[in-house]
Amino acid sequence: MTGKPSTPSPRRRQALRRMGAVVLSFPAVPAASALAAGAASAATIVAVRVWPASDYTRVTLESDRPLAAKSFLAANPDRLVIDIDGLELNPSLRELLGKVKPDDPFIASVRVGQNQPRVVRIVLDLKQAVAPQVFTIEPVAAYRNRLVLDLYPTEERDPLLDLVRGKEAAERTAAQSVNDALGELIGRIDRPQSAASSAESAAAAPTRKASAVASTEPAAPPAPPFKEIAPEMSQTKLDRLIVIAIDPGHGGEDPGAIGPSGLKEKDIVLAIGKKLRDRLNTNPRIRVMMTRDADFFVPLNERVRKARRVQADLFVSIHADAFITPKAKGASVFALSTGGASSTAARWMADKENAADVIGGVNSKAVKDAGVLRAMLDMSTSAQIKDSLKLGGEVLGQIGKVGKLHKGSVEQAGFAVLKAPDVPSILVETAFISNPEEEAKLRDPDYQDDLVKALATGIARYFAKNPPLAARHRAL
Repeated sequence: MTGKPSTPSPRRRQALRRMGAVVLSFPAVPAASALAAGAASAATIVAVRVWPASDYTRVTLESDRPLAAKSFLAANPDRLVIDIDGLELNPSLRELLGKVKPDDPFIASVRVGQNQPRVVRIVLDLKQAVAPQVFTIEPVAAYRNRLVLDLYPTEERDPLLDLVRGKEAAERTAAQSVNDALGELIGRIDRPQSAASSAESAAAAPTRKASAVASTEPAAPPAPPFKEIAPEMSQTKLDRLIVIAIDPGHGGEDPGAIGPSGLKEKDIVLAIGKKLRDRLNTNPRIRVMMTRDADFFVPLNERVRKARRVQADLFVSIHADAFITPKAKGASVFALSTGGASSTAARWMADKENAADVIGGVNSKAVKDAGVLRAMLDMSTSAQIKDSLKLGGEVLGQIGKVGKLHKGSVEQAGFAVLKAPDVPSILVETAFISNPEEEAKLRDPDYQDDLVKALATGIARYFAKNPPLAARHRAL
Protein backbone atom coordinates (compact mmCIF):
# COMPACT_ATOMS: atom_id res chain seq x y z
CA MET A 1 0.00 0.00 0.00
CA THR A 2 1.41 3.34 -0.98
CA GLY A 3 0.71 6.86 0.17
CA LYS A 4 2.21 10.21 1.03
CA PRO A 5 4.81 10.30 3.81
CA SER A 6 3.30 11.48 7.00
CA THR A 7 4.14 15.03 8.04
CA PRO A 8 5.74 15.29 11.53
CA SER A 9 3.60 17.00 14.02
CA PRO A 10 4.82 20.39 15.37
CA ARG A 11 5.70 18.75 18.70
CA ARG A 12 7.79 16.08 16.92
CA ARG A 13 9.62 18.68 14.79
CA GLN A 14 10.58 20.59 17.95
CA ALA A 15 11.96 17.40 19.56
CA LEU A 16 14.05 16.61 16.45
CA ARG A 17 15.56 20.11 16.48
CA ARG A 18 16.58 19.69 20.13
CA MET A 19 18.27 16.34 19.34
CA GLY A 20 20.23 17.94 16.45
CA ALA A 21 21.45 20.69 18.71
CA VAL A 22 22.67 18.14 21.23
CA VAL A 23 24.53 16.18 18.54
CA LEU A 24 26.22 19.33 17.21
CA SER A 25 27.40 20.26 20.69
CA PHE A 26 29.43 17.04 21.15
CA PRO A 27 33.21 17.54 20.69
CA ALA A 28 34.44 16.22 17.36
CA VAL A 29 36.94 13.38 17.31
CA PRO A 30 40.24 14.84 15.97
CA ALA A 31 41.19 13.52 12.58
CA ALA A 32 44.77 12.86 11.46
CA SER A 33 44.70 16.01 9.32
CA ALA A 34 43.60 18.11 12.29
CA LEU A 35 46.45 16.77 14.42
CA ALA A 36 48.91 17.54 11.63
CA ALA A 37 47.59 21.08 11.43
CA GLY A 38 48.09 21.49 15.18
CA ALA A 39 51.70 20.32 14.95
CA ALA A 40 52.32 22.65 12.03
CA SER A 41 51.13 25.59 14.12
CA ALA A 42 54.09 25.21 16.49
CA ALA A 43 56.73 27.93 16.21
CA THR A 44 59.84 27.20 14.19
CA ILE A 45 63.33 28.26 15.22
CA VAL A 46 65.01 29.89 12.22
CA ALA A 47 68.34 30.87 13.84
CA VAL A 48 70.30 30.45 17.05
CA ARG A 49 73.11 32.86 18.02
CA VAL A 50 75.46 33.03 21.00
CA TRP A 51 77.46 36.19 21.80
CA PRO A 52 80.00 35.52 24.60
CA ALA A 53 81.83 38.41 26.27
CA SER A 54 83.37 39.26 29.61
CA ASP A 55 80.56 41.79 30.23
CA TYR A 56 77.77 39.31 29.60
CA THR A 57 76.77 36.44 27.32
CA ARG A 58 73.72 36.72 25.10
CA VAL A 59 71.81 33.76 23.60
CA THR A 60 69.25 34.60 20.92
CA LEU A 61 66.56 32.29 19.55
CA GLU A 62 64.96 33.69 16.40
CA SER A 63 61.61 32.21 15.39
CA ASP A 64 58.85 32.63 12.83
CA ARG A 65 56.33 33.58 15.52
CA PRO A 66 56.50 34.98 19.08
CA LEU A 67 57.67 32.64 21.83
CA ALA A 68 56.49 32.53 25.43
CA ALA A 69 59.10 31.47 27.97
CA LYS A 70 59.40 30.92 31.70
CA SER A 71 62.76 30.69 33.42
CA PHE A 72 64.21 29.96 36.84
CA LEU A 73 67.62 29.54 38.43
CA ALA A 74 68.71 26.31 40.09
CA ALA A 75 71.70 25.74 42.37
CA ASN A 76 74.18 22.96 43.17
CA PRO A 77 75.30 23.15 40.43
CA ASP A 78 74.33 26.60 39.10
CA ARG A 79 72.11 26.45 36.05
CA LEU A 80 69.45 28.47 34.28
CA VAL A 81 66.33 26.60 33.14
CA ILE A 82 64.11 28.01 30.38
CA ASP A 83 60.78 26.42 29.35
CA ILE A 84 59.55 27.61 25.95
CA ASP A 85 55.88 27.05 25.17
CA GLY A 86 54.50 26.28 21.71
CA LEU A 87 57.75 24.87 20.40
CA GLU A 88 58.92 21.53 19.02
CA LEU A 89 62.54 20.42 18.82
CA ASN A 90 64.12 20.95 15.42
CA PRO A 91 67.68 20.85 14.01
CA SER A 92 68.14 24.63 14.38
CA LEU A 93 67.45 24.45 18.10
CA ARG A 94 69.78 21.49 18.53
CA GLU A 95 72.51 23.62 16.94
CA LEU A 96 72.55 25.57 20.18
CA LEU A 97 74.56 22.75 21.75
CA GLY A 98 77.46 23.34 19.37
CA LYS A 99 77.47 27.14 19.45
CA VAL A 100 78.68 27.45 23.05
CA LYS A 101 82.46 27.70 23.07
CA PRO A 102 84.73 26.36 25.84
CA ASP A 103 85.98 29.88 26.64
CA ASP A 104 82.50 31.30 27.26
CA PRO A 105 82.78 33.17 30.58
CA PHE A 106 79.33 32.13 31.80
CA ILE A 107 78.04 28.99 30.05
CA ALA A 108 79.69 25.62 30.64
CA SER A 109 77.31 23.51 28.54
CA VAL A 110 73.78 23.41 27.13
CA ARG A 111 71.09 20.72 27.27
CA VAL A 112 67.93 20.80 25.17
CA GLY A 113 64.94 18.46 25.39
CA GLN A 114 61.20 18.14 24.83
CA ASN A 115 60.07 18.57 28.43
CA GLN A 116 56.35 18.30 27.65
CA PRO A 117 54.30 18.17 24.45
CA ARG A 118 54.93 21.53 22.75
CA VAL A 119 57.21 22.67 25.58
CA VAL A 120 60.98 22.69 25.00
CA ARG A 121 63.29 22.94 28.01
CA ILE A 122 66.75 24.51 27.68
CA VAL A 123 69.19 24.08 30.55
CA LEU A 124 72.28 26.28 30.64
CA ASP A 125 74.94 24.85 32.96
CA LEU A 126 76.75 27.86 34.39
CA LYS A 127 80.37 28.56 35.27
CA GLN A 128 79.39 31.25 37.78
CA ALA A 129 76.34 32.75 39.41
CA VAL A 130 74.44 35.01 37.04
CA ALA A 131 71.69 37.61 37.07
CA PRO A 132 69.71 36.58 33.98
CA GLN A 133 67.39 38.68 31.86
CA VAL A 134 64.93 36.83 29.60
CA PHE A 135 62.84 38.93 27.22
CA THR A 136 61.37 39.04 23.72
CA ILE A 137 61.87 41.44 20.82
CA GLU A 138 59.36 42.02 18.05
CA PRO A 139 60.47 41.74 14.40
CA VAL A 140 62.69 44.61 13.25
CA ALA A 141 65.04 45.16 10.30
CA ALA A 142 66.19 41.75 9.03
CA TYR A 143 65.20 39.96 12.25
CA ARG A 144 62.02 38.05 12.97
CA ASN A 145 60.76 37.34 16.50
CA ARG A 146 63.58 37.01 19.03
CA LEU A 147 63.73 35.42 22.46
CA VAL A 148 66.82 36.78 24.23
CA LEU A 149 68.65 35.27 27.21
CA ASP A 150 71.20 37.70 28.72
CA LEU A 151 73.51 36.31 31.41
CA TYR A 152 75.08 39.06 33.53
CA PRO A 153 77.49 38.49 36.41
CA THR A 154 75.96 38.99 39.84
CA GLU A 155 78.81 41.38 40.69
CA GLU A 156 79.84 43.91 38.06
CA ARG A 157 83.55 44.38 37.48
CA ASP A 158 85.11 47.62 38.66
CA PRO A 159 86.27 49.36 35.44
CA LEU A 160 88.61 51.73 37.28
CA LEU A 161 90.34 48.76 38.90
CA ASP A 162 90.72 47.19 35.46
CA LEU A 163 92.41 50.35 34.20
CA VAL A 164 94.78 50.42 37.16
CA ARG A 165 95.73 46.78 36.63
CA GLY A 166 96.28 47.43 32.94
CA LYS A 167 98.54 50.35 33.74
CA GLU A 168 100.53 48.32 36.26
CA ALA A 169 100.92 45.44 33.81
CA ALA A 170 102.19 47.82 31.13
CA GLU A 171 104.68 49.33 33.58
CA ARG A 172 105.97 45.87 34.55
CA THR A 173 106.36 44.92 30.90
CA ALA A 174 108.22 48.14 30.13
CA ALA A 175 110.51 47.71 33.14
CA GLN A 176 111.26 44.12 32.17
CA SER A 177 112.13 45.21 28.64
CA VAL A 178 114.55 47.81 29.98
CA ASN A 179 116.16 45.25 32.32
CA ASP A 180 116.52 42.76 29.49
CA ALA A 181 118.16 45.36 27.27
CA LEU A 182 120.57 46.44 30.03
CA GLY A 183 121.42 42.84 30.83
CA GLU A 184 122.25 42.14 27.21
CA LEU A 185 124.42 45.27 26.99
CA ILE A 186 126.31 44.44 30.19
CA GLY A 187 126.82 40.89 28.97
CA ARG A 188 128.40 42.12 25.77
CA ILE A 189 130.71 44.48 27.68
CA ASP A 190 131.83 41.91 30.24
CA ARG A 191 132.12 38.98 27.84
CA PRO A 192 135.85 37.89 27.82
CA GLN A 193 137.48 37.93 24.45
CA SER A 194 139.70 35.09 23.23
CA ALA A 195 143.33 35.74 22.31
CA ALA A 196 142.52 35.32 18.64
CA SER A 197 139.64 37.71 18.76
CA SER A 198 141.80 40.17 20.74
CA ALA A 199 144.52 40.04 18.11
CA GLU A 200 141.94 40.40 15.37
CA SER A 201 140.43 43.34 17.17
CA ALA A 202 143.85 44.97 17.59
CA ALA A 203 144.57 44.55 13.88
CA ALA A 204 141.28 46.06 12.93
CA ALA A 205 141.45 48.81 15.53
CA PRO A 206 142.08 51.72 13.15
CA THR A 207 139.00 50.96 11.09
CA ARG A 208 136.72 49.80 13.88
CA LYS A 209 137.67 52.14 16.68
CA ALA A 210 134.71 54.41 16.21
CA SER A 211 132.20 51.59 16.03
CA ALA A 212 133.75 49.87 19.06
CA VAL A 213 133.36 53.02 21.11
CA ALA A 214 129.83 53.45 19.91
CA SER A 215 128.88 49.88 20.81
CA THR A 216 129.84 50.39 24.45
CA GLU A 217 127.85 53.58 24.91
CA PRO A 218 124.40 53.25 26.49
CA ALA A 219 121.58 53.16 23.98
CA ALA A 220 119.61 56.36 23.57
CA PRO A 221 116.37 56.32 25.53
CA PRO A 222 113.31 55.55 23.40
CA ALA A 223 111.33 58.51 22.18
CA PRO A 224 108.36 59.18 24.41
CA PRO A 225 104.99 58.24 22.92
CA PHE A 226 103.23 61.02 21.02
CA LYS A 227 106.48 62.97 20.67
CA GLU A 228 106.12 62.94 16.91
CA ILE A 229 102.55 64.17 17.06
CA ALA A 230 102.42 66.42 20.11
CA PRO A 231 105.85 67.87 20.98
CA GLU A 232 104.16 70.73 22.80
CA MET A 233 102.58 68.37 25.36
CA SER A 234 104.62 69.08 28.46
CA GLN A 235 105.03 66.80 31.45
CA THR A 236 103.10 69.21 33.64
CA LYS A 237 100.07 68.83 31.40
CA LEU A 238 100.21 65.09 31.91
CA ASP A 239 100.57 65.07 35.68
CA ARG A 240 97.72 62.60 36.06
CA LEU A 241 96.32 59.59 34.30
CA ILE A 242 94.22 60.48 31.28
CA VAL A 243 91.27 58.16 30.69
CA ILE A 244 89.88 57.91 27.17
CA ALA A 245 86.73 55.96 26.31
CA ILE A 246 86.80 54.37 22.86
CA ASP A 247 83.40 53.25 21.62
CA PRO A 248 83.31 50.93 18.59
CA GLY A 249 79.74 51.25 17.36
CA HIS A 250 77.15 48.50 17.01
CA GLY A 251 78.15 44.87 17.72
CA GLY A 252 76.53 41.53 18.39
CA GLU A 253 72.93 41.46 17.17
CA ASP A 254 73.44 44.86 15.55
CA PRO A 255 75.81 44.58 12.54
CA GLY A 256 75.57 48.25 11.66
CA ALA A 257 75.91 49.14 7.99
CA ILE A 258 77.02 46.50 5.51
CA GLY A 259 79.21 47.26 2.51
CA PRO A 260 78.72 46.06 -1.09
CA SER A 261 81.09 43.12 -0.58
CA GLY A 262 79.61 42.20 2.82
CA LEU A 263 82.00 44.03 5.16
CA LYS A 264 80.16 44.76 8.41
CA GLU A 265 80.50 48.09 10.18
CA LYS A 266 80.65 46.43 13.60
CA ASP A 267 83.74 44.42 12.59
CA ILE A 268 85.73 47.21 10.97
CA VAL A 269 85.14 49.76 13.75
CA LEU A 270 86.15 47.19 16.37
CA ALA A 271 89.43 46.59 14.52
CA ILE A 272 90.09 50.34 14.31
CA GLY A 273 89.12 50.82 17.96
CA LYS A 274 91.57 48.16 19.13
CA LYS A 275 94.40 49.68 17.11
CA LEU A 276 93.62 53.12 18.53
CA ARG A 277 93.56 51.69 22.06
CA ASP A 278 96.94 50.04 21.59
CA ARG A 279 98.46 53.23 20.18
CA LEU A 280 97.10 55.46 22.93
CA ASN A 281 98.10 53.02 25.65
CA THR A 282 101.77 53.29 24.64
CA ASN A 283 101.71 56.55 26.57
CA PRO A 284 102.19 55.56 30.24
CA ARG A 285 99.90 58.38 31.35
CA ILE A 286 96.98 57.31 29.18
CA ARG A 287 94.62 54.40 29.75
CA VAL A 288 91.85 53.46 27.35
CA MET A 289 88.52 51.94 28.32
CA MET A 290 86.65 50.30 25.44
CA THR A 291 82.89 50.10 25.63
CA ARG A 292 83.24 46.77 23.85
CA ASP A 293 86.39 44.81 22.99
CA ALA A 294 84.64 41.89 21.28
CA ASP A 295 81.60 41.19 19.12
CA PHE A 296 78.70 41.86 21.49
CA PHE A 297 75.95 44.44 21.72
CA VAL A 298 76.09 47.37 24.15
CA PRO A 299 73.00 49.59 24.56
CA LEU A 300 73.52 53.28 23.91
CA ASN A 301 72.87 54.39 27.48
CA GLU A 302 75.24 51.68 28.75
CA ARG A 303 78.03 53.08 26.56
CA VAL A 304 77.50 56.46 28.20
CA ARG A 305 77.38 54.90 31.67
CA LYS A 306 80.65 53.04 31.10
CA ALA A 307 82.42 56.26 30.16
CA ARG A 308 81.10 58.01 33.26
CA ARG A 309 82.04 55.11 35.56
CA VAL A 310 85.70 55.46 34.63
CA GLN A 311 85.42 59.26 34.79
CA ALA A 312 86.62 59.50 31.21
CA ASP A 313 88.26 62.67 29.97
CA LEU A 314 87.13 61.98 26.42
CA PHE A 315 84.60 59.77 24.62
CA VAL A 316 85.23 58.83 20.98
CA SER A 317 82.60 56.75 19.17
CA ILE A 318 83.81 55.14 15.92
CA HIS A 319 81.50 54.32 13.00
CA ALA A 320 81.50 53.63 9.25
CA ASP A 321 77.98 54.26 8.09
CA ALA A 322 76.08 53.74 4.85
CA PHE A 323 74.06 56.23 2.86
CA ILE A 324 71.14 55.90 0.49
CA THR A 325 73.48 56.28 -2.48
CA PRO A 326 76.80 54.46 -2.95
CA LYS A 327 78.35 57.68 -4.29
CA ALA A 328 78.50 59.28 -0.83
CA LYS A 329 82.08 59.42 0.44
CA GLY A 330 84.32 61.06 3.00
CA ALA A 331 84.84 61.09 6.76
CA SER A 332 82.81 63.19 9.18
CA VAL A 333 83.01 64.21 12.83
CA PHE A 334 79.91 64.93 14.91
CA ALA A 335 79.32 66.57 18.26
CA LEU A 336 76.10 66.74 20.24
CA SER A 337 73.40 69.29 19.57
CA THR A 338 70.71 70.03 22.11
CA GLY A 339 68.71 71.83 19.45
CA GLY A 340 68.29 70.99 15.81
CA ALA A 341 70.81 69.20 13.64
CA SER A 342 73.32 71.24 11.66
CA SER A 343 72.17 69.61 8.41
CA THR A 344 69.59 67.21 7.03
CA ALA A 345 72.31 64.59 6.58
CA ALA A 346 73.41 65.00 10.22
CA ARG A 347 69.83 64.52 11.42
CA TRP A 348 69.44 61.43 9.20
CA MET A 349 72.71 60.01 10.54
CA ALA A 350 71.71 60.60 14.16
CA ASP A 351 68.33 58.93 13.62
CA LYS A 352 70.06 55.88 12.15
CA GLU A 353 72.58 55.58 14.98
CA ASN A 354 69.94 56.14 17.64
CA ALA A 355 67.99 53.18 16.24
CA ALA A 356 70.81 50.81 17.28
CA ASP A 357 69.01 49.86 20.49
CA VAL A 358 65.96 48.70 18.55
CA ILE A 359 68.03 46.47 16.25
CA GLY A 360 70.54 45.29 18.84
CA GLY A 361 67.82 44.42 21.32
CA VAL A 362 67.36 46.21 24.65
CA ASN A 363 65.40 44.82 27.57
CA SER A 364 63.23 47.82 28.28
CA LYS A 365 61.89 46.22 31.47
CA ALA A 366 65.41 46.24 32.93
CA VAL A 367 65.37 50.04 32.99
CA LYS A 368 63.65 50.62 36.32
CA ASP A 369 63.04 54.31 35.81
CA ALA A 370 63.21 55.38 32.19
CA GLY A 371 62.33 58.93 33.17
CA VAL A 372 65.40 59.26 35.37
CA LEU A 373 67.56 57.79 32.62
CA ARG A 374 66.27 60.26 30.06
CA ALA A 375 66.81 63.13 32.48
CA MET A 376 70.43 62.07 33.05
CA LEU A 377 71.07 61.95 29.31
CA ASP A 378 69.54 65.37 28.81
CA MET A 379 71.81 67.14 31.28
CA SER A 380 74.49 67.80 28.69
CA THR A 381 75.90 71.24 29.29
CA SER A 382 76.97 73.91 26.88
CA ALA A 383 80.50 73.55 28.26
CA GLN A 384 80.56 69.86 27.30
CA ILE A 385 79.39 70.68 23.78
CA LYS A 386 81.94 73.47 23.48
CA ASP A 387 84.78 71.11 24.45
CA SER A 388 83.40 68.45 22.12
CA LEU A 389 83.54 70.89 19.22
CA LYS A 390 87.18 71.67 20.05
CA LEU A 391 88.03 67.97 20.14
CA GLY A 392 86.11 67.36 16.94
CA GLY A 393 87.94 70.18 15.18
CA GLU A 394 91.36 68.75 16.06
CA VAL A 395 90.37 65.24 14.96
CA LEU A 396 88.72 66.42 11.75
CA GLY A 397 91.82 68.41 10.82
CA GLN A 398 93.99 65.30 11.13
CA ILE A 399 91.76 62.76 9.36
CA GLY A 400 91.40 65.25 6.53
CA LYS A 401 95.10 64.57 5.82
CA VAL A 402 94.38 60.85 5.41
CA GLY A 403 91.42 60.96 3.05
CA LYS A 404 88.50 62.97 1.75
CA LEU A 405 86.17 64.73 4.17
CA HIS A 406 82.43 64.59 3.68
CA LYS A 407 82.17 68.05 5.20
CA GLY A 408 84.94 70.41 6.29
CA SER A 409 83.47 71.33 9.67
CA VAL A 410 82.25 69.48 12.74
CA GLU A 411 78.55 68.76 12.43
CA GLN A 412 76.04 68.53 15.26
CA ALA A 413 72.97 66.39 15.90
CA GLY A 414 71.16 64.65 18.75
CA PHE A 415 73.23 61.47 19.00
CA ALA A 416 72.17 59.60 22.13
CA VAL A 417 75.61 58.08 22.60
CA LEU A 418 77.18 61.55 22.95
CA LYS A 419 75.01 62.60 25.88
CA ALA A 420 77.41 62.15 28.79
CA PRO A 421 76.87 65.48 30.54
CA ASP A 422 80.44 65.86 31.80
CA VAL A 423 82.56 64.15 29.11
CA PRO A 424 83.63 65.83 25.84
CA SER A 425 82.28 63.41 23.23
CA ILE A 426 82.53 63.03 19.47
CA LEU A 427 81.29 60.51 16.93
CA VAL A 428 83.65 59.82 14.02
CA GLU A 429 82.27 58.45 10.77
CA THR A 430 85.50 57.10 9.33
CA ALA A 431 84.07 56.61 5.83
CA PHE A 432 80.95 55.49 3.99
CA ILE A 433 81.09 51.72 3.95
CA SER A 434 78.34 51.80 1.30
CA ASN A 435 80.85 53.28 -1.17
CA PRO A 436 82.81 50.43 -2.84
CA GLU A 437 86.06 52.42 -2.91
CA GLU A 438 85.82 53.46 0.71
CA GLU A 439 84.82 49.96 1.78
CA ALA A 440 88.05 48.68 0.20
CA LYS A 441 90.05 51.35 2.06
CA LEU A 442 88.44 50.45 5.37
CA ARG A 443 89.44 46.83 4.82
CA ASP A 444 93.09 47.82 4.17
CA PRO A 445 95.27 47.49 7.34
CA ASP A 446 97.60 50.26 6.14
CA TYR A 447 94.71 52.67 5.76
CA GLN A 448 93.45 51.68 9.19
CA ASP A 449 96.89 52.48 10.62
CA ASP A 450 96.92 55.90 8.95
CA LEU A 451 93.44 56.61 10.25
CA VAL A 452 94.41 55.56 13.78
CA LYS A 453 97.48 57.79 13.70
CA ALA A 454 95.30 60.71 12.63
CA LEU A 455 92.80 60.07 15.44
CA ALA A 456 95.60 59.79 18.02
CA THR A 457 97.20 62.98 16.73
CA GLY A 458 93.95 64.89 16.97
CA ILE A 459 93.41 63.67 20.53
CA ALA A 460 96.96 64.61 21.52
CA ARG A 461 96.59 68.09 20.05
CA TYR A 462 93.34 68.58 21.94
CA PHE A 463 94.96 67.67 25.26
CA ALA A 464 97.93 69.91 24.50
CA LYS A 465 95.55 72.87 24.34
CA ASN A 466 92.99 71.65 26.88
CA PRO A 467 94.71 69.74 29.71
CA PRO A 468 92.33 67.65 31.84
CA LEU A 469 91.43 68.82 35.31
CA ALA A 470 92.93 66.59 38.01
CA ALA A 471 90.30 67.68 40.50
CA ARG A 472 87.60 65.92 38.52
CA HIS A 473 89.09 62.50 39.02
CA ARG A 474 90.11 60.24 41.83
CA ALA A 475 93.76 59.27 42.01
CA LEU A 476 94.57 56.02 40.25
